[in-house]
Amino acid sequence: MAPSPRRGRRGLALLGATALALTTGGLATPAAAQVTAARAVDFPTHCVPPPIAGIPPIDGPTTAEITVDNAAPKVGDTVTVTYTVTKPAAGNPVDLALPADIMTPTGKVVLGGAQSGAVTVTGPKKNPPVPGKGTFPPFSMTGAFTVTAPGSITLSPGDYNIHTSYIMELDTPCTVTDPPAPVSRTIVASPRPGANERTLALATASGRPGAPVAVTGTRFTPLATVTVAGRAGAAETADRTTVTADSSGGFTASLTVTDRATSGIVAYEGDAWSADKAAGPAAYTVVDDTPLPAGSQRIGTAVAAGALSMAQAGDGVRLSSVDFGKGGAATGDLRTVTVKDFRGGPAGWSLTGKVTDFTGPGGTIGAGRLSWTPACATKPGSPSTCAPGSAGPVGTAGATLAATPDGALTGGEFTVDAKLTLDVPPFTAPGAYAGVLTLTLT
Repeated sequence: MAPSPRRGRRGLALLGATALALTTGGLATPAAAQVTAARAVDFPTHCVPPPIAGIPPIDGPTTAEITVDNAAPKVGDTVTVTYTVTKPAAGNPVDLALPADIMTPTGKVVLGGAQSGAVTVTGPKKNPPVPGKGTFPPFSMTGAFTVTAPGSITLSPGDYNIHTSYIMELDTPCTVTDPPAPVSRTIVASPRPGANERTLALATASGRPGAPVAVTGTRFTPLATVTVAGRAGAAETADRTTVTADSSGGFTASLTVTDRATSGIVAYEGDAWSADKAAGPAAYTVVDDTPLPAGSQRIGTAVAAGALSMAQAGDGVRLSSVDFGKGGAATGDLRTVTVKDFRGGPAGWSLTGKVTDFTGPGGTIGAGRLSWTPACATKPGSPSTCAPGSAGPVGTAGATLAATPDGALTGGEFTVDAKLTLDVPPFTAPGAYAGVLTLTLT
């Protein structure tokens, strides 16, 4: 049996939301997409009481509703979601009455449509007294996600768990019997103005020296002059042509590739490559047609460009506790973030973060009270070198966690960490406080 936490101390949890997944080409928001109001939905659930209760699983309906703080976000915005269970399927599995404020709910909100995945949500340790074998009371859980693509995004209730901390630590997990549950909320995301959504496509990925290749581009500045050029690693080759984008920002060009060193094709506006006004490189192989001596074989390969991605080592951070009346620094470590840049181009990357206020039984602890000291390590052999952001407040406006600069050839693998400090006011009401930190990789 685990004893109840002593009065006057509290745990402070920092939850990391799933970070951005990058897209090379933007999708237009469907004209028919509609924002729908939140609605309560019923769905069958399978709840497993703690073994100590000695009762079989409970199969029954759950009634829930999902609300959001922003029903019309732009790509890159953070949307806070609230998952409210108005009628749980399970109840207090034991004859012993449960006192107030010993229940902590957690769960998932399932995304669909233009964006897939699940959002981790958590609720405060707060509840009215529950009589023995009584029904669990309604509860709410909150989390956040970053919008990664324009279009209609649906939100459905997912699995949830009710943890009780009284005499013993017990869990009652409830899973959706026939997932996904009905959609409770639909939001419509639009492209972010100014974002680079330019795309590039080749009619063929290889050709003999001197062969033309059809190059198609979209989402460039309408009527802009676009340079289409060959690349060999970080440098441009002599293969080059210019074309004017049409009134919708599209173009089709024919590029004659004669330089045997050309390994990719790019398109950009202006006099020189700029990551925010360009697309590519798209891989292209010049087929060597030099005659071979008798009895010889030509052996070749190609290096394919990859993507920019990140992964977090978990989505929860438990900060140290502080004492009521004293307050001070609640400290902890950010879950390590691994960034992989396998694009093989000239663009660097930036990893930023922003945090919500910390909510709890005594109200909120402002987001501006969370500070970090970033650290970043570069895997040996990487073309780029990672630089940590400045130490200081994170806040709702956000701050840079780490970045690499643009260069002739960028890429590599990197690990990003940070020391976290939440400055808790001295007479903050006892209880658990939680906020959501959202990381964005661009």
